Amino acid sequence: MQAVKTENAPLPIGPYSQAVKAGDFLFISGQVGVNPKTKTMVNGSIEAQTRQTLQNIGAILGAAGLSFEKVVKVTVFLADMKDFIKMNNVYATYFKTNTPARTTVQAHLPVADAVVEIDAIAYSP
Repeated sequence: MQAVKTENAPLPIGPYSQAVKAGDFLFISGQVGVNPKTKTMVNGSIEAQTRQTLQNIGAILGAAGLSFEKVVKVTVFLADMKDFIKMNNVYATYFKTNTPARTTVQAHLPVADAVVEIDAIAYSP
């Protein structure tokens, strides 16, 4: 097991890793729309937060030498299911081929001002 870390995604604020590589799998912790440079939540819409969240996931994938094409499972947590279509429209621009399995649920998100959180599992034999 090996932790994966990059300054190009928000650093953990607790006792967890951005991601952990275990064998052929990479498990990415839940990411939110925090800009890693400013360390603040992006202002704006569900679209802006979804875009930043997926950019954060992309940075972690890149740090592990992977890309979105290697993602096999995603869980999306929405503060409000009314945002599903808008989130999904942005999400579709990141997963164009080899779309992963996905679960989307409504949840009370623990990060202030977050309206979306996404975690992912990638596989690369």
